[in-house]
Amino acid sequence: MADPLSIINPANEALIKELLVDDRAAVAEKYARARAALPGWAALPLADRISPILRFRDLLIERVDALAALLTSETGKPITQARNEILAVLGRIDFFVQNAAQVLTPERVYSEPAHALPGSGTLEEVISHDPLGVIANISAWNYPYFVGGNVFIPALLLGNAVLYKPSELATLTGGAIASLLYESGIPEDIFIPIIGSGLTGAALLEQPIDGVFFTGSYATGQKIAVAAASKLIRTQLELGGKDPAYVCPDVNVAIAAAGLADGAFYNNGQSCCAVERIYVHADVYDEFLEAFLAAVEGFKLGDPTDPATYLGPVSRKPQLSVLADQVADALAKGATLRCGGATLDRPGWYFAPTVLTEVNHTMTVMQEETFGPVIGIQRVTSDESAVALMQNTPYGLTAAVYSTDRDRAVGILRQLKTGSAYWNCCDRVSPRLPWSGRGHSGLGATLSLAGLYAFLQPRAWHLRAG
Repeated sequence: MADPLSIINPANEALIKELLVDDRAAVAEKYARARAALPGWAALPLADRISPILRFRDLLIERVDALAALLTSETGKPITQARNEILAVLGRIDFFVQNAAQVLTPERVYSEPAHALPGSGTLEEVISHDPLGVIANISAWNYPYFVGGNVFIPALLLGNAVLYKPSELATLTGGAIASLLYESGIPEDIFIPIIGSGLTGAALLEQPIDGVFFTGSYATGQKIAVAAASKLIRTQLELGGKDPAYVCPDVNVAIAAAGLADGAFYNNGQSCCAVERIYVHADVYDEFLEAFLAAVEGFKLGDPTDPATYLGPVSRKPQLSVLADQVADALAKGATLRCGGATLDRPGWYFAPTVLTEVNHTMTVMQEETFGPVIGIQRVTSDESAVALMQNTPYGLTAAVYSTDRDRAVGILRQLKTGSAYWNCCDRVSPRLPWSGRGHSGLGATLSLAGLYAFLQPRAWHLRAG
């Protein structure tokens, strides 16, 4: 029998709970249940699948305080940010519900005139879409409601069955999501949690699933892509980023500094689209740095259950070493430490918010994903040098430009290979826009209509009357 999964509170290192892990036999049994239940669920009228999703939406509102407290306890996410995440899911549910009928409605793309072929009936060409089938949803811990909901909500709406593996760092939240869905009317064999870590995920990929939707690191995404390739199944990978931002000399410095400080440190920098490197034009560099450091100084670090806390602990203890190593590497290569730079001498997995300047691209902090409260700020002398540095990455998730000139910003952003481009904003996601990455940042898209079609497969109809 596998060792139990221990759920640890990052804020105080206390054991919250131990859970039984699904072994290969348990995973196979859960897959068989989902496969058997799929036809009945897919055959339901859309309205009968929408109804439980809307009840789930209502329960999120009704139980938000308890759900947020649970999320905070196992991930260390500050309670206010936990509430924000749960309530922001409502807009995504609304978008998916409002657009589900559109993607499921067959589209007639051609109708041949009746006289085109003497003696033959009229030919019609129609495109319809069928559910993908049984999908594996391997989710993430940093935004379990966002990341998971981007997959399981449209998947369920469109008639799929979901084998949902929450991150081992957000398993209790995953269980709470499952309970709410069941209470809302989703059949227990249509949405099935898979409990465990990497070995359990590997067992899930051994099943004859019809698609895998993963959010996590590039290294793990590579392994999943290799495993899925032999099956020739739909594979969608939402991976990491090394997201850059450039501050032009024509900006309102105070606004840019406040926005980018929030973009770098919100959720302790543990966001796929967190700002991870900042390039500032020399003309405003000193003023920007002063304003940026003031903004970071104003972030309250402490107990994540305190509504006033902005920075809690990091969610993964091993990440403390990653952060410390990046800081040490930068300092050894000539960077200047402006604040932070080390773990805190207190219970829990706390790392002080850290700002490094005089950085360059020989340093890992400007090359490798940080995923924590550490940011490097580099001075540049032109738009061209900023573009060259922003392009110097294998990742391609987001990029931001701060400027009063829209044409200037758009011209810079068009040169970058990213899934999302931000002008005078950052670290933002909309249900109406596709969330996608390029290069090492992933394959496929969630959200938008693309994020609905991801859970469907097209069927071509050639229909001749008579």
